[in-house]
Amino acid sequence: MAERVKSDVHFSASKQEPGLVEKAEVVHGSQEQEPELTPQHREYLLERHGTIDLDPLPSMDPADPHNWPSWKKSANLVLVAFHACMSTFTAAAIIPAYEDIALDLGISIQRTSYLTSLQIAVLGGAPLFWRPLSQRFGRRPIFLLSLLCTIACNIGCARSPSYASMAACRALGAFFVSPAMAIGSGVVMETFFKRQRARYMGIWTVMVTLGVPMGPFIFGFVAQRVGYRWIYWVLAIINFCQLVLYLFLGPETRYLGPHSGSSSFRSEYLSIHRIDSTPFSLGEIVHPLRLVGSLPVLISTAAYSMVFLFASVLGSVEVPQLLQVKFGLNAQQLGLQFLGLVIGSILGEQVGGHLSDMWMIMRTKQLGARPAPEFRLWLSYIGYVLTIVGMVIFLVCTQTAPEGHWTVSPVVGLGIAAFGNQVVTTVLTTYAVDVHPGDAASIGVFVNFIRSEWGFIGPFWFPRMFDEVGVAASSGVIAALIVGVCLVPTVMLHATRGRSTHVVK
Repeated sequence: MAERVKSDVHFSASKQEPGLVEKAEVVHGSQEQEPELTPQHREYLLERHGTIDLDPLPSMDPADPHNWPSWKKSANLVLVAFHACMSTFTAAAIIPAYEDIALDLGISIQRTSYLTSLQIAVLGGAPLFWRPLSQRFGRRPIFLLSLLCTIACNIGCARSPSYASMAACRALGAFFVSPAMAIGSGVVMETFFKRQRARYMGIWTVMVTLGVPMGPFIFGFVAQRVGYRWIYWVLAIINFCQLVLYLFLGPETRYLGPHSGSSSFRSEYLSIHRIDSTPFSLGEIVHPLRLVGSLPVLISTAAYSMVFLFASVLGSVEVPQLLQVKFGLNAQQLGLQFLGLVIGSILGEQVGGHLSDMWMIMRTKQLGARPAPEFRLWLSYIGYVLTIVGMVIFLVCTQTAPEGHWTVSPVVGLGIAAFGNQVVTTVLTTYAVDVHPGDAASIGVFVNFIRSEWGFIGPFWFPRMFDEVGVAASSGVIAALIVGVCLVPTVMLHATRGRSTHVVK
């Protein structure tokens, strides 16, 4: 039986990040023959990877990130994922100390919460600026600059004498810490093969998610024991440690081809000059926002952002006002309420990441053909249902709990919602990248922008919703929004685009 490969090999400039090496990606579309390999290239790939069934197909250059050894790829990904984690980690770190900050600066707890909301807003818009720079100068120099400036901003927060100065330092800190939060999807794309994408994309996405609950979980102890200003000093110390590790374990992943007259080590670790001469343009800054015209990316981003808003933002920013006041918790006790979010996110990643890849591989074997990217969306329904169930438990149990008598039920609800949120996060982000593989970094920026700006707005209307609708009844509003914005559009997308397959060897 003749073996065929049905694929659409995209080399169009409109489908690729500016300056990217044109590597074959298998996506929906017309039939193309598999690129022929020279005997030398075939022998190199077999020796390096043990197979030529690779997507994308690496070059023969050891400096090509797809040819790096596994330990090197993994070490770099851990650094980038932890850097992304520090974005949300820093924003949420002061949550247990809202009351202490309010007393110290003479402001209300609600106004104190805006120090977190402010960072969320900046985290959404800043990567629009960082992405073009990382395209021209590479990922590594941007990450190093990011950490140097973030250290200075955290020290500024620690020594701020007023609310205004602290807010300014927080805003600048969010601007500088943000690159990995969005560019991380591009790093995964530049380093790992398609069959590994959900697993490693999941590591990056789960770290972004974990930053939200881990910040208050850890710094509740710091605020209670040594004062809230030490939160900023500890953050600065962590950033310094990151900087040192990047110097030795964070090579450049932006690969534009062999470097003539330059060793691999020099190009990966010592190069800080411009590596892409493509001129800057204003259109490039807003390029990620043009993805709003792609229905799969728009629907998956909107659905993810809505789930993230409730399961992550509401489940963290509003905890001090919902649980601390009702149960009379100190900063340390308040931090412990975030343990449910941590556990739920980690467990949810097992479904969204590893199981998601296995799900696609299993279907490929069953069909003898590669399923459409939409087949991955089946797992997102699990996430939607669990998010709704978790938020209902959290809000209903919070309202019905006796005043001054702590109960674990709200924390369990947060854990279930976090599980669902992480499934949705990894599945929908990976799906969006599978649909537009050449725009991986732009997709990360676009998703981050929509998620962050929507998350920024939430804390302004959550309290009013609780006051006018009621804490328990608000779960009905949340369920309706998730069904209307997430579940129904995903079903429609699944039904209209999820039927085609790719015939593979």
